[in-house]
Amino acid sequence: MTDAILTRQSVRKFRPDKLTEPEVTQLIAAFNAAPCGMHQTDVMQASVVKNDAYLNKIEDACDHACYDAPLLFVIATKADSQFGERDASAAAENIMVEANSIGLGSVYLMGAAFSIDKDVALKKELGIDEGYKIQVIVSVGYPKEKPEAEDRSNRYKVTIK
Repeated sequence: MTDAILTRQSVRKFRPDKLTEPEVTQLIAAFNAAPCGMHQTDVMQASVVKNDAYLNKIEDACDHACYDAPLLFVIATKADSQFGERDASAAAENIMVEANSIGLGSVYLMGAAFSIDKDVALKKELGIDEGYKIQVIVSVGYPKEKPEAEDRSNRYKVTIK
């Protein structure tokens, strides 16, 4: 397992600095590399939000639950997809691990996603197609502070037979 997986932690305080275009491109590549159920490539989409006006609209719509990050991945799947939540979660994990590997912080947000999904006009402005449900938002940016290391080696029950 790579250090990027083992050292990834949720970051909820971001510096206002914008990500570079190569960083954004790398994160988009990580999103596109995510697995999807039954290899259905038409069931998921993302809106990568870096424009301040849209970031502010989203923050206002979700009561600042995106932690004022300078970049958001708004991940949506077809509303009737049986694998939608899992596909979106796998894509979010790819983004978060890749972000950590290049020195960025991130956090997985469901509450903000639920809030934004209810705002039909904002979804349309963000380019989310009709018939798609926002499953998760990933906030990404440069961490204001380094999260304290946490031992997660025994976090969950693991049975080996």
